[in-house]
Amino acid sequence: MPRFGDAFANPEFLWLLFLVPIAAAFWWRQRRRMITTIRFSSIEAFRAVPRTIRERIRHVPLAIRLMMTIVLIVALARPQSVSSTERMSTEGIDIVLVLDISGSMLAEDFTPNRLVAAQQVAEDFINGRTSDRIGLVIFSAESFTQCPLTTDYPVLTNLLHEVKNGMIADGTAIGLALANAVNRLKDSKAKSKVIILLTDGVNNRGEIDPLTAATIASTYGIRTYTVGVGARGMAPYPVQTPFGTRRQMVPVDLDEKTLETVASMTGGRYFRATDNEKLIAIYREIDQLERTKIEITAYKKTTDLFPGWLTLGMILFGLEIILSNVIIRKTP
Repeated sequence: MPRFGDAFANPEFLWLLFLVPIAAAFWWRQRRRMITTIRFSSIEAFRAVPRTIRERIRHVPLAIRLMMTIVLIVALARPQSVSSTERMSTEGIDIVLVLDISGSMLAEDFTPNRLVAAQQVAEDFINGRTSDRIGLVIFSAESFTQCPLTTDYPVLTNLLHEVKNGMIADGTAIGLALANAVNRLKDSKAKSKVIILLTDGVNNRGEIDPLTAATIASTYGIRTYTVGVGARGMAPYPVQTPFGTRRQMVPVDLDEKTLETVASMTGGRYFRATDNEKLIAIYREIDQLERTKIEITAYKKTTDLFPGWLTLGMILFGLEIILSNVIIRKTP
């Protein structure tokens, strides 16, 4: 459906249409003033006199004049006929988010802690996509799929909100989580297959080591972005005591070398996030690197229709002159 601005090249002239009723009232008032009143004692003698054609059409010139005015205003607004064709092709991307939910993700060098900060940033990343399928894999000592690949983003974000520490036994099975994500993507027909793996530790559990999983990912053409989270040096960690929760400084144990190798082997990149702002910036960068490619070819043809309206206006103008000056001409 064409928009209002597409239907008229100069739509501002259409405001003049509001003057038409005012002009009609003015012309009618002027016409009434020109009528001469003759008083008769009785008009019964005139009731039997038939009305002539000229009497019956005496108001037609005024109606034609109003129609002519409307038509010429529309012509000034330059009505147009717009036809367009749009062709779109998309290249879909399948993405699996792999999230570490081990106990160390409760460290509070991020606000409020690493796990919640990672969930918030992941949610923003999901909401920024439009047509890509996204899945969610979580891990600690083991790994499982929290949500398979889907374009139902509300369902995915709801499942993301349900993720919490303690769902699985504690530990860090990076290789197993990566293999699980690869398994979700290996049969994908998407043009691009991506894993975004976030962790804050060292692989210490699971039957598959990270480099073996990276080799499998590379075989299937799956690009992996790895994100290491944690402040450098020491980080505050909540510890439960008989007297309540207290903060204890613990060393940040992150295997950056392995994460860098995994990313390099699969054609991805490694990022280090030391606070919330850096983590947000990393996901935004990945978001731009992995954008769905869209090509649009648009054809738009505009045809002016005002000549027809102008011609109609001139015809009405001529008709009004003929009626007023020839057929129902008034004799002074």
